Amino acid sequence: MRRSGTRREAILAAIAAGEADVDGLAARFGVSPSTIRRDLQRLSAERAIARTYGGAMLAPMAEEQSLGAREGMNRGAKAAIAAAALDLVPEGETLILDGGSTIAAFGRLLRGRRHRIITNNLPLIALLADQPGIELVVLGGAVRPISMSTSGPLAEAALRCLTADRLLTSADGLMPGLGLCEATLEQVSLKSLMMQRAAAVTVLADASKLGRAGQPCWAPLPARWTLVTDAPERASEAFGAEGAEVVRAPGAG
Repeated sequence: MRRSGTRREAILAAIAAGEADVDGLAARFGVSPSTIRRDLQRLSAERAIARTYGGAMLAPMAEEQSLGAREGMNRGAKAAIAAAALDLVPEGETLILDGGSTIAAFGRLLRGRRHRIITNNLPLIALLADQPGIELVVLGGAVRPISMSTSGPLAEAALRCLTADRLLTSADGLMPGLGLCEATLEQVSLKSLMMQRAAAVTVLADASKLGRAGQPCWAPLPARWTLVTDAPERASEAFGAEGAEVVRAPGAG
């Protein structure tokens, strides 16, 4: 029998895939309808779902926050995650760095190192362009002011000319069985292409992102990838079961 935390994550993925009936969920997971109802009550209390008659649906999509707002959230966790991720990256690798505040925290640590950096993360230009050991390649395209990143066909066309040793990415949310969620199809299209063009995929996500399905567009993850997080083992075990290598930031609770 699944542990309750792992089961709730799987229930959330099932609801996202369109299965929302209590009896159907009970049969799928081999538990009683009353157990499923308790799981749904817990997910509802966490605002991951909204209860309906006889079942549930995903909670309404969260309003996307600006990069400035996100930079002020969970700063200590993001710094610890960035430092743990740096330990995984040999000097001299070619890196794709996605947009977002956690990836920006990682990018700051690359000053003084030697790398080829391919990025759509606009704040990293000012941080890394003057570094003698950094070869910086910027993916042009349509600028999203709310995230200060680029996306769209121009960014994808440029990326198709390139390959990398490793992608470092984050997202608005991360769900077992679904992957990474973002607000727009353009974002997940570029993110999916980044995964294809990199030999290894590393996801940097603080505990608030795990099990979160706050946006409607999804980029599936490859069969093998690495998750760097501050979340406790219980919160990340479902990703390990799917094939991810889970690296916990030092000092994580």
